[in-house]
Amino acid sequence: MRLTGWWSRRSNPEKVELYTRWSYHLFVLLEVASIGLGVLGRTPMPLGGWLFLLVGAHAVLGGVLASRALDWTVGRRARPDRLMVAHGVASCVLAAVALALFRYGGPGDLEAAATMVVGTLAFGIGGVVLGLARTRHMLGLVLAAGAGTAVVGLGLGLRPEEVLGFTIGVVIGSVFLAATSGFSGWLLRAVWELDAARELQARLAVAEERLRFGRDLHDVMGRNLSVIALKSELAVQLARRGKTETAVDQMAEVQRLAQESQREVRDVVRGYREADLYTELEGARSVLAAAGIACTVTAADVELPARVQSALAWVVREGTTNVLRHGDARRCSVSVAVGPEEGCAVLVVENDGADGGADVAGGGAGAVAGEGPGTGLAGLRERLAALDGTLEAGRVSGGRFRVTARVPVAAAGVVR
Repeated sequence: MRLTGWWSRRSNPEKVELYTRWSYHLFVLLEVASIGLGVLGRTPMPLGGWLFLLVGAHAVLGGVLASRALDWTVGRRARPDRLMVAHGVASCVLAAVALALFRYGGPGDLEAAATMVVGTLAFGIGGVVLGLARTRHMLGLVLAAGAGTAVVGLGLGLRPEEVLGFTIGVVIGSVFLAATSGFSGWLLRAVWELDAARELQARLAVAEERLRFGRDLHDVMGRNLSVIALKSELAVQLARRGKTETAVDQMAEVQRLAQESQREVRDVVRGYREADLYTELEGARSVLAAAGIACTVTAADVELPARVQSALAWVVREGTTNVLRHGDARRCSVSVAVGPEEGCAVLVVENDGADGGADVAGGGAGAVAGEGPGTGLAGLRERLAALDGTLEAGRVSGGRFRVTARVPVAAAGVVR
């Protein structure tokens, strides 16, 4: 298995969530490295060591808050209100302590004090914003942090230019991290909602097809069953009155209607099961293009028998579905041709998503035939086997996955 398998086997929403979570895990190290080490290097010991530990604890608390806030973002847990308040209070306390120490001879270096004040408040707001859903609340939090910095600085007796510098730094840093966190939360929600919408759309399509099939059966059987019930009742009444000849005629009509209904039901089911090859080719082109996958369709100018078209159409449908659901393809090609020497219709579906890690159960774009039990490829093989056809599927060179279907075609069944 390749080293990237743990990543490529994940769905797109899972990839976005994993990337977002690890970004906030790295924020913990970034806060410790940029703020903690900065204060440690510019503040005499032991005060510098204590401040470093406080910054480290603040960073770890922010990491825990980010993890739980992201869980709330995707709807897996309740919003961590208490943790948000605790992290916000800790950020304000650390910033106030840094300002007081700067004023009364702690970290007398202006750069060290500014780093701690701006950094702790900015990272604190970034963590709290992950638990907010409204933009005005995020903006209010940033303005409150700037106003609070100015009030505390003036209350401690700092010079106006120092207060202005701290305030501007806090506002700029807070705006940046608030925007980063707000966008990250929005993007994560949007990706999961889009994935849920696509799944719902697929379910609705299945439900709509079931309704269509049910309507077709109702249209076919409703009238005939009503007539059969009436004629059967009439035959019973005639038989009771001794008019056996007429009753026999009515039952013969019932038999005819029953046979006709049986034939019509078979026609409906046959139409439901069969698929048109060229309709499926055009559908594959449009669906893959809508998904951002460049699709090339090459079809020879041939007319195939209906049964061959139906079998190959199912291969196109299944192959297209698996390119979308499995793997991470960017290009796909579909070709249909008739080999004059082999006398077979050959359909090839090939894409560059072999590293997508699809499972064999779905007959996916990245699956290898024969590596495990499955229903997708197995079902296709059964359809083709009924026509003495074959199906081959597997990885080929260049990180591609290829499905090849061959169905024998009688010479009289092909019009060139």
